[in-house]
Amino acid sequence: MERGKLDAQWQALGLGTEELRVYEALLNVPEHPSEDVLARSLGLSASRLAVVLDHLSERGFTRPGRAAAVPAAIAPATALRNLIHLHQAELLRRSAELEELTGAVDRMAAHLLSSAHGAPTLGIETVRGGEAIASRVASLLVSATEEVALLDRPPYASSEPDGMPSPLDVTEPVRRGVRVRTVVDREGLRFPGRARGLGELSAHGVQIRVGTDLPTKLITVDRRVTLLPPTDAADPTASALVVSDSLLSNALVPLFEAIWERAVPIGSVSESQITDEERELLTMLASGLKDEAIARRLDIHVHTVRRRITRLMQLLNTQTRFQAGVQAAMRGWLTV
Repeated sequence: MERGKLDAQWQALGLGTEELRVYEALLNVPEHPSEDVLARSLGLSASRLAVVLDHLSERGFTRPGRAAAVPAAIAPATALRNLIHLHQAELLRRSAELEELTGAVDRMAAHLLSSAHGAPTLGIETVRGGEAIASRVASLLVSATEEVALLDRPPYASSEPDGMPSPLDVTEPVRRGVRVRTVVDREGLRFPGRARGLGELSAHGVQIRVGTDLPTKLITVDRRVTLLPPTDAADPTASALVVSDSLLSNALVPLFEAIWERAVPIGSVSESQITDEERELLTMLASGLKDEAIARRLDIHVHTVRRRITRLMQLLNTQTRFQAGVQAAMRGWLTV
């Protein structure tokens, strides 16, 4: 093997050319009478040789010699394999540390952003522009450790021509064990696919309820920071407020809780528990048809319609027909 390549590989293992020279000397002349003799033969000072021998011992290339003799060299194949295994173990440990840091980088960044943006004396931060608001929302979500609470209502910021709401990654906090609750305004269900999308979020562990005439949008994280999005999020000049003042937060958190208590929860009924006729009935119910009109369309008695509606309301754990329709829409049960 070329000397230059050997030196390079040796250095890759964390050892220099002096270590290689000393190790080769120990292999070629197994027994040196003393370290002084070995140092003179290699042109090294006694102190420098002592340092090099310590390095070789630490890395498993030598073992103590007899009496006052210099250390004995360990067979190269054994020493090199052991050192490579040590390097591999260190790489695995470091890789695990980097993996852990990668998972925490968003939360670390969010914490730094919160510290940088927050105004401790005022407790209110103004964030201007859609891009800055989206970035702030994302940083708040990844900083959550206990709970995220959202009020969601139109109008929405959107990249779609039909105004479909841009999705928030609220399942990421759920995967980290954070409780996520959201109340969606009934008006938001008119967007195509919106109800089914909310149903999918529910299946991933997001707790969703439906309310009527929500007073505002908001995102509260760990009951300590609340972001109030702009009324018209599609306006590029819109501003959002980030509130960390305790007086305001103590008003906004109870506001969410009051709306949450009045909203309609999404139940856990499976689609297999209803029939095709009941699915059709729910579709007509959600469209606002009266009992008599539903009875005519299904060609059944109106009393039968009312019995089936009562059963579905009990099955869905709802108090009103509207609530039953919302629940069905959330699950994508309504016929087209």
